[in-house]
Amino acid sequence: MIGLYAKAAVGAVLPGRARSLPGTVLERSVTPEVGHLADYARVCGFPLGDRLPPTFPHVLAFPLQIELMAARSFPLPLPGLVHVANRITVHRAVALGEQLDLRVRAERFAAHPRGAQVDLVAEVSVGGDRVWDGRSTYLARGAQAPTGLAGELPDLPEVDGPAAAVWRVPADTGRRYAAVSGDVNPIHLNPVTAKAFGFPRAIAHGMWTAARALAALQGRIPDAATYEVGFRKPLLLPSTVELVTEQAKEGWDLAVRNRKGAVHLVGTVR
Repeated sequence: MIGLYAKAAVGAVLPGRARSLPGTVLERSVTPEVGHLADYARVCGFPLGDRLPPTFPHVLAFPLQIELMAARSFPLPLPGLVHVANRITVHRAVALGEQLDLRVRAERFAAHPRGAQVDLVAEVSVGGDRVWDGRSTYLARGAQAPTGLAGELPDLPEVDGPAAAVWRVPADTGRRYAAVSGDVNPIHLNPVTAKAFGFPRAIAHGMWTAARALAALQGRIPDAATYEVGFRKPLLLPSTVELVTEQAKEGWDLAVRNRKGAVHLVGTVR
């Protein structure tokens, strides 16, 4: 992963980048290891069991996302891409020992009011049956898409109310999540590298925040569900944040905010 980020950094300053999305589909097969799952569960707050947390397949597919985005055939430079939304659908519970067939592709390269956005789509199958889908939406500020179509972002409800939980998020959270996810983007690792990208301190990974919020609802959501989140204000490390939850007709609405009320994440489970 470090090599892919380095390749992307060099490629970002070279001319000749593609103007449209490649038709590339990247594939791999993997059987999750119990040690990796245990480390992920510990960092994100999930109980360790024989089923994968709904957000765990994302980290298995993430290296393929980075490989695709680091290539010269990808129209947007990887450095500076901002993860703005994520949608996960679990079709059935996935057991620890199952072999997972992963496929990743890019689609919906479209204009955004602040630049251009693109979706990285991941599919996970077991024995030919789809068990998990993920859609990660990224924004490139100031970039141009080849069409005038506005990109679609999830319309998520705002949740306000008393805190259901208070988390103290340590300064090393970014490094710990990077170790289990492979996401070694320097904005998450330490204050020095984060300042180089305009942040006063290192920031938490959006998918760590999404996983931590979902972990708080374990035992109250079914095996098959869709989890959709929008990422708002960066979560600076260290911080103290609040989880707000509200039961909806078909699931849950949730938000993660800081003690001053600024929202880091909004989401729904259905």
